[in-house]
Amino acid sequence: MTTKQMDYCIELARTLNFSRAAENMFVSQPSFSYQIRLLEEEVGFPIFERSGRGAALTPAGAQFAGFLAGLREELKRAVEQGQNFSAQYRDSISIRMMVRQAVCFLPEAMRAFAGTHPEVQIVPVFRYENGMASFLRREVDVLFALREETKQIPGIRVHELFESRIYLIARQDDPLAAKNRISEADLYGRTLMVGGGSPPALRAVQHRLIGTGRLDYFNSADHDTTLTNVAAGRGVCLAPGFLNDHSGQFAWVPFDCRERFSCVLCTHKDDNRPSLAAFLETLRQLYRDAVAFPL
Repeated sequence: MTTKQMDYCIELARTLNFSRAAENMFVSQPSFSYQIRLLEEEVGFPIFERSGRGAALTPAGAQFAGFLAGLREELKRAVEQGQNFSAQYRDSISIRMMVRQAVCFLPEAMRAFAGTHPEVQIVPVFRYENGMASFLRREVDVLFALREETKQIPGIRVHELFESRIYLIARQDDPLAAKNRISEADLYGRTLMVGGGSPPALRAVQHRLIGTGRLDYFNSADHDTTLTNVAAGRGVCLAPGFLNDHSGQFAWVPFDCRERFSCVLCTHKDDNRPSLAAFLETLRQLYRDAVAFPL
């Protein structure tokens, strides 16, 4: 299967018209149709049904074309990354973090590191779902994680980054935003957003509060939905400090509890590159210097 055939298939799936698709790809219709036929012979099933009115995707073809579009986009990004890399760099370090965690410190670390290691490219990866599995498949070099996620995993090194606490997130005009510290009693009579993929320590705090029977709660699908509900005035929420993007949109007030999160960076045990060690130290130093910064 060639990239040309992939592009032809994606375009025909979009237009469902051989003439228009061939015109859009700047090729004659016979040549276009021939390439589509070769592709169908290679995959072993019909992707399109032909008729006098044009083309229609078969059920298998619809699934295939959707997958192919995603694959083509990934391939395009890989080529672009390769072009960037070959033009400027001799080495590359990829790091997988949540966008909110990365937005404040990672760009600063990348700027500082570029001053001492201009030949090394830092590649942020923000698809955090199944992050540990992706890291273990060696799709990335560095993974931001919670220490509890790293227990009894062979072949990795764990580097302490910072300790994160729990904060109340509220609108800036919420009376609770004026407080320096939030206690359990401050939340009585309020609606607390819960769920949304909360880590175990946070779930323990949520359950403890709900168990008092002195506040309402609302289940939220994920953190983005939670923040939307908070912005809409539907309630408040508790969240780890490592989710703070420091944009100032919400008030983040420390919540009085004992629970903490140990945030770490994971690397592969056999990755002994001096440049990797230097980059980790650059990033860790930024967190060490963040005195009184909400984390």
